[in-house]
Amino acid sequence: MTTTPRAQAVMLVAWPSFLMAAVLEMLVFALVDPHDLLGAGAIPAELTPTGVYSLAFFLFWAVIAAAGALGHWLGTPPNAIDAGHMHGVHGH
Repeated sequence: MTTTPRAQAVMLVAWPSFLMAAVLEMLVFALVDPHDLLGAGAIPAELTPTGVYSLAFFLFWAVIAAAGALGHWLGTPPNAIDAGHMHGVHGH
């Protein structure tokens, strides 16, 4: 089974960002109770604590993935972009 360079680039960003979002989720909610967020009006009252956890996880994942994608894009040599190859700095 072969993978395309684009699929490799997606997984290069998606997997580490997923792991870091999970770590950030644990750290944040070790210090913050979802009920406190619901009571402060920062989160819609219709959300359950599980909904708050889920929303926060996907928000963390999106922000970390965007940072990783930007870093990957900035690390791609211009000639690789022009040629249609999205390889990283080290030619992965």
